[in-house]
Amino acid sequence: MSGAVLVAIAATVGNLLQGWDNATIAGAVLYIKKEFNLEAAPTLEGLIVAMSLIGATIITTCSGPISDWLGRRPMMIISSICYFVSGFIMLWSPNVYVLLLARLLDGFGVGLAVTLIPLYISETAPTEIRGSLNTLPQFTGSAGMFLSYCTIFGMSLTDKPNWRLMLGIL
Repeated sequence: MSGAVLVAIAATVGNLLQGWDNATIAGAVLYIKKEFNLEAAPTLEGLIVAMSLIGATIITTCSGPISDWLGRRPMMIISSICYFVSGFIMLWSPNVYVLLLARLLDGFGVGLAVTLIPLYISETAPTEIRGSLNTLPQFTGSAGMFLSYCTIFGMSLTDKPNWRLMLGIL
């Protein structure tokens, strides 16, 4: 049973990152707006925030059949790669359009994680603890939000808050 618990904890890192991403953009968008002069472009600002959710929605619609074909673990690895690559692209983003692409890729990672991790836990956990372990994704998502808000608050207190670093930590 302890093996199943460790597997579930390791798997829910994706949900922690999902919570982190959802909360980080709330703080980072203030500085993104200043750097890219988006005061006159509220639609573009909204698109930057929403792009992750758009990506998650797109990938979620097809993640079930693809994970049946490829397997849950390979799809969770693909989710990790999406998170990793999108974090680097957001850290580098020279313009709004590259940032939008990175947020879309991040959304693919989010969508795969929130769809597949509870499924993976359900399939690998013993029946006696399956329900308890499936509370971990929600808990780690909330923990990711909390940690992100604390980190963004701390970064906002510096002389020059860096939104790229805020998003790139992902």
